[in-house]
Amino acid sequence: MPHAAYRANISRSILRSAETIRRLEKQRLLIEKIGRLLIATLRRGNKVMTAGNGGSAAEALHMAEELVGRFLFNRPSLPAVALVADPTALTCIANDFGYDEVFRRQVEGLGRPGDLIVIFSTSGNAENLLRAADAARHRRIKVVSFLGRDGGRLAGMSDLELIVPSDETARIQEAHQVLIHLLLEMVEEAFPAKTEAGANPSRHPRGKTPADQRRRR
Repeated sequence: MPHAAYRANISRSILRSAETIRRLEKQRLLIEKIGRLLIATLRRGNKVMTAGNGGSAAEALHMAEELVGRFLFNRPSLPAVALVADPTALTCIANDFGYDEVFRRQVEGLGRPGDLIVIFSTSGNAENLLRAADAARHRRIKVVSFLGRDGGRLAGMSDLELIVPSDETARIQEAHQVLIHLLLEMVEEAFPAKTEAGANPSRHPRGKTPADQRRRR
């Protein structure tokens, strides 16, 4: 492929991604509503579970680790678990019950009334996610789904769902990543930040506090 064609493809993908993300602004009220549900769940002391397949599994991992660790500021650790994280549980359940059961069984074992599960799916048609959502609803666990295309079979199965207006898997996943970061920003505004040696966390985002600088030397 000529260099000019590479550059054209890069530009086209960047513009498509930017346009998809820009269109999320039309759903800002829904994003805020999802953020408020997330915050309310954590304030009650309940936990957040996340799930997805493939690239969406990576997004599920990312959201959970940022809640337990931190996104921008040193605030209290928050209870979250990615249902894709434990290979022993995944392979045990898949071997004994089939892959369609890998998330449902974990929801049944780990979920409690008042918890929240956040589902990531570009198609909305993965059977294991459909079963996880169904199990959550039967246990009074709230369900939030981030979807794409037409929402697939998951459309209508969640307490709140946001469908990214795109038919391209890559663009949908990129938008989901932005949504994760928007929600994390809301969470960290809702929970008090911890300071280190008198540092003002509002002035020292990730990697910028004096302690962070020392750890990187």
